[in-house]
Amino acid sequence: MEPPRRPAGGCSWSKTDCVERPLTRLFKGLGRLVAACPWPFLLAPLLLSAGLGSGFLRLQLLQENDIEGQFTPTQGPAKAERDFVRRHFPTNDSAQFSASRLPTEGAYAALIAVGDSILSAPALGEVLRLDAAVRAMDGYEALCARRDAACVAANPLLPLLSGGAAAVDNLTFPVHDGIFLGNALGGGRTGGGGRLLAARALRLLYYLREGGAAEDPGRRWLEDFPRRIAELVRGLNFSSIQVTYFTSLSRQKEFEGNTKTVIPLFSVTYFLTITFSIVSCLRLSCIRNNIWLACCGVVSAGLAVLSSFGLMLYCGVPFVVTVANAPFLILGVGVDDMFIMIACWEKNARERSKSDTKTRMAETYAEAAVSVTITTLTDVLAFFIGTWTAFPSVRSFCLYTGTAFVFCYIYTMTFFGAILVLNHKREKGNRHWLTCMPVKTGKDRKSCLYNACCIGSCSGESSEPESGHVMNKFFESHYGPFFTNKWVKLLVVLLYGAYLAGSIYGCTQIREGIDLRNLASDDSYVIPYYDDDNKYFSEYGPRVMAVITESVEYWNKSVRMAIENCMQSLEGISYVDKNLTESWLTVYTKIAEGASMDINSKDRFINYLFILFQNYPDFESDINKTHDKIEASRFFIQTVNVTSAVDEKNLLNQLRDTAKQCNIPLMVYHPAFIYYDQYLVIVQNTIQNVLIAAGAMLVVSLLLIPNPFCCLWVTFAIASVIVGVAGFMTFWSVNLDSISMINLVICIGFSVDFSAHISYAFVSSEKPSANERAVEALHLLGYPVLQGAISTILGVVVLAAAKTYIFRTFFKIMFLVILFGALHGLVFIPVFLTFFGNFGRSPHSKLSGEVLKPQTRFREDKDCP
Repeated sequence: MEPPRRPAGGCSWSKTDCVERPLTRLFKGLGRLVAACPWPFLLAPLLLSAGLGSGFLRLQLLQENDIEGQFTPTQGPAKAERDFVRRHFPTNDSAQFSASRLPTEGAYAALIAVGDSILSAPALGEVLRLDAAVRAMDGYEALCARRDAACVAANPLLPLLSGGAAAVDNLTFPVHDGIFLGNALGGGRTGGGGRLLAARALRLLYYLREGGAAEDPGRRWLEDFPRRIAELVRGLNFSSIQVTYFTSLSRQKEFEGNTKTVIPLFSVTYFLTITFSIVSCLRLSCIRNNIWLACCGVVSAGLAVLSSFGLMLYCGVPFVVTVANAPFLILGVGVDDMFIMIACWEKNARERSKSDTKTRMAETYAEAAVSVTITTLTDVLAFFIGTWTAFPSVRSFCLYTGTAFVFCYIYTMTFFGAILVLNHKREKGNRHWLTCMPVKTGKDRKSCLYNACCIGSCSGESSEPESGHVMNKFFESHYGPFFTNKWVKLLVVLLYGAYLAGSIYGCTQIREGIDLRNLASDDSYVIPYYDDDNKYFSEYGPRVMAVITESVEYWNKSVRMAIENCMQSLEGISYVDKNLTESWLTVYTKIAEGASMDINSKDRFINYLFILFQNYPDFESDINKTHDKIEASRFFIQTVNVTSAVDEKNLLNQLRDTAKQCNIPLMVYHPAFIYYDQYLVIVQNTIQNVLIAAGAMLVVSLLLIPNPFCCLWVTFAIASVIVGVAGFMTFWSVNLDSISMINLVICIGFSVDFSAHISYAFVSSEKPSANERAVEALHLLGYPVLQGAISTILGVVVLAAAKTYIFRTFFKIMFLVILFGALHGLVFIPVFLTFFGNFGRSPHSKLSGEVLKPQTRFREDKDCP
């Protein structure tokens, strides 16, 4: 079926086909060339894939799964704050170690012992046995962080517990004899005067001296700790406590193992995709069966993955665990492009049965290639725009996947086109699809089973392909008339209102930030530890440094008052317990007042500091002092009730805002702020990428889809689908983080795919009424939309079975994208279009019963419009 002639001349407002026309001519020439010389186009992709695929030899070298490096903002303020703390407050973990003063989390192994009453004699006895067993592990004594020539106590309570029941009875909480116990005891219950009555959990922390080398003995000790402690706990056979464990390396090690858990799912995905492709392309004719085409289409997508990943590895792009999601998505999209080519080839085979192969290939490319170009261009743009982000993990995913889409497009136009030509030669030779042996037709005395298997019909006559797919007839005779009924249309409007209301509400409830526990697999040993930590130790949050970053006149009373006012402002935040602040300046001032020392001059203030250090040796590491001035100093405030991502975000914002308003140059820092920084940029980055990508999609649509009215519906679909996906993420327990941000960018490309074809088919139709045009659009494109949606979902559905949050999240959001995109294409847009009547119809369309060629990823098997 030829599209109606277009008016000669340049572009008009209603016919912006200036780009489409030269592209069509270009692809016609390419189609003729592929038909004339198929073998080079077949072999070149195979050789290129083999060459680029050797880049996988660099995979181990370029695997970059550092959680901090990949899932925190590149220019996060906390990273600069950490560098400042490292420069001005160096640690000494071999002589005077203090965990709260570390600029990083430190190198440690952690245990949480939980019991009905952790302070009971049986439970305490088992805790002491556990502590002794850990300290007796090979190498610990030589590697431990030290304080006063001894290994640091695993819990500040342990030295006190040697006093027996009397010591336990006299404990106060959260501070006992000046020692903060908030992070040492959990699930505590107190009485009058803060006396500790009972507790449920006790934490043991074994700090090691830090070393940076991978072969560092401390690192090896920590890597081996989970296995050894599991064996130790089983051997001790505790009856009063349960023990969970964790190390400073656990989160990273478990995260690095995530990719291995998803590798077995690749085979399942390929099986599902090949099966679906074969079923979709199955024909009754043993000659015209397209099974090999279906298989080669999946192979083409596989070659694209091999080539793109190899190229990126050669270019030195880091391979992050999120990139492992890409092959699942690429398979679904590659299969969609294959369906377009096959459908248009069969349409031209029926209309040009006597034409030569070059002509048919030229027409196939003219109709299919422009459509594939549009959808590929929109998807690739969405991914490459996604590289403009502060999160390296997102950049890597977008680079790998966007490049894979380019190769998928190239191989569809070359490799798969050559397969089409060679398959056509087999058909012209009347050869069987499986054996390639000539098929004898005509009446035969062979059995019905033989004829059906080897010829295609019991009669022995070669069967012809069907005139149309049953699903196309269903959309024409049942589905379309049903949704154009006025009462059903009213119901659809109400349904869309409910969808939009739910989506907007969900957007207002969306949670930000990645929970670090989600970086481990569900069956990891770190999950029980996180659960115990959250259950028993969530009352007290990070112990935050308040750092004076410049040299100020501490000996000046007005300066000391200004510092005090700043500290009081920080203590006034709802997340801070003002009774747990630690300030060397406050202690020094009290010592001076008690000893009648005058510290109001520079020399005396600096010279008398040795008295402070003699009584409080930890304070020496809180003051960066030269011989004549104090370059920087720090204080500590204790946060409380930081139990959710919202609390973390509010805490960070309130602390930094308060510090900025201070008259003293003040900075707040804690190692956890490295991860909290994502809250500052995640929403901004997501909105920025979505808006830029949406604008790029509209430009592409205006240039390549020759009807501006369609672009209005593309705009509507993009906005509606993104709002829906973002809103329903909340209801499916998915946070807005660097992982889900990837998928929101993907939304844009797929929104174009699902919306452009239905709206353009509607405005291009020559049917007299709006309802009839909607039915025709659904007849032509309803099944291809459904087919493409199913193939994409099949590409990612196996990720629902993954044991890791990253891969499950990818499935959830892709499922929402495809579901809502298909819902708009098959339900909302067809119904809404009927309300606009003749608005937007092309004035150049001829009343010939023919339709213009919609530029869409999906093609109908019969007409390939």
